[in-house]
Amino acid sequence: MMDLSAAKTETSPPQAFDSVLIANRGEIALRVQRACRELGLKTIMICSEADRDADYLRSADTTICIGPASPGQSYLNKAAILLAMRLTGAGAVHPGYGFLSESAAFSEAVEEAGAVFIGPSADAIRTMGDKIAAKKAMMEAGVPCVPGPDSALPEDLAEVRKIAAEIGYPVIVKAAGGGGGRGMRVVRDEASLSDAVLVTREEARRAFGTPELYIEKFLQHPRHVEIQVLCDNHGGAVWVGLRDCSMQRRHQKIVEEGPAIGIPPDVAAFVGNRCVEACRQIGYRGVGTFEFLYEDGEFYFIEMNTRLQVEHPVTEMTSGVDLVRQQLLVALGQPLDITQADVVCNGHSIECRINAEDPYNFTPSPGLITGVQLPGGPGIRIDTHVTAGYRVPTHYDSLIAKLIVHAPTREQAIIRMRRALAEMQIDGVSTNLQLHREILDDPAFAEGGTDIHHLEHWLAARGAK
Repeated sequence: MMDLSAAKTETSPPQAFDSVLIANRGEIALRVQRACRELGLKTIMICSEADRDADYLRSADTTICIGPASPGQSYLNKAAILLAMRLTGAGAVHPGYGFLSESAAFSEAVEEAGAVFIGPSADAIRTMGDKIAAKKAMMEAGVPCVPGPDSALPEDLAEVRKIAAEIGYPVIVKAAGGGGGRGMRVVRDEASLSDAVLVTREEARRAFGTPELYIEKFLQHPRHVEIQVLCDNHGGAVWVGLRDCSMQRRHQKIVEEGPAIGIPPDVAAFVGNRCVEACRQIGYRGVGTFEFLYEDGEFYFIEMNTRLQVEHPVTEMTSGVDLVRQQLLVALGQPLDITQADVVCNGHSIECRINAEDPYNFTPSPGLITGVQLPGGPGIRIDTHVTAGYRVPTHYDSLIAKLIVHAPTREQAIIRMRRALAEMQIDGVSTNLQLHREILDDPAFAEGGTDIHHLEHWLAARGAK
């Protein structure tokens, strides 16, 4: 293992793309590493001091420790990652998800240093990262959007009140640079509007570096539906199915599935094709996800994630498309080897995010994993980096595994997931396995089509028992 503390900085960046630096950690770093190895690409894994003894690093061609446990000094440290890239001669960088995966500045810096950023261009990241610019681009491409203007809210509160009245209450005020459920407030009447705007504007300024806000109609009982896209550098673009990610707690996804049930195929195809057209218009490359609210038979665009999603295995299981492999091939300059006609959804897939946390109060549970028992059998996939003896750090997200099942029908997928959850056991730390077992037994989940508020209501009722 290399260590940056003893490194020199004069190494020139190579031009060959025969190696990939994986600028992430945990299960997604291992997932990317496996795809690289299948394509004959050398892998360079970075790690923090907290991760340097993790088993998943051993299968990399090179591992380099880039800093202390704190993300700001390691996985979010652009300078340290770029130095690691130069020292190891990496020809490309894969950011995974989270951390720097949607940083336009990082994408730009990687390419300026002579390597390939495995993801969209900095310009595309900036456009889609700004919620106002993204909405404008989507409206121009014919992608259906939530009712509301495609411009920032004015400073004049009287003008804001006028805009809100035209949309109709309830409305939601959002930070233009926000995401992940932060920087937003629901306003149900005019009397609450001024305070919501002022508080959200200050929150946006502090959290995202810009006070810009926008406003939209607040949908009362929507589902969260995603459309996966895949684009090359030659004008090729396809959409690869629908996912339903409505089972959320505090805007964080817990269970995802695909395809999203109850949506007419012609409606899905229309919106999917609009997403593809939007990608062509902004010159998008790689994988991306359009996120929508879906209510009363209508799609409403909310944002685009310009990276690989945590829940990408759901789409891989139903489409047969290896999204990470496709990312790598696109970065190598190859055209897509699939057309829209080749994309066919088969069966149903469900993913449960397994976190090291208390299943009732959601308190993180770092510590030593003393035993792991994983389920198996047909249609079972587990994406995880943990083994017996792995120590869950205190510094990062509590996700330790993703349990994914696939079956011919949704009903069979639910049965299969129940069986897999019953078999799975992780000792030494608390996990949310019990929470997932209970969710899979929820009659409303079994029926399907729950809205984004269902899990919160279900958890409240569960806690009151």
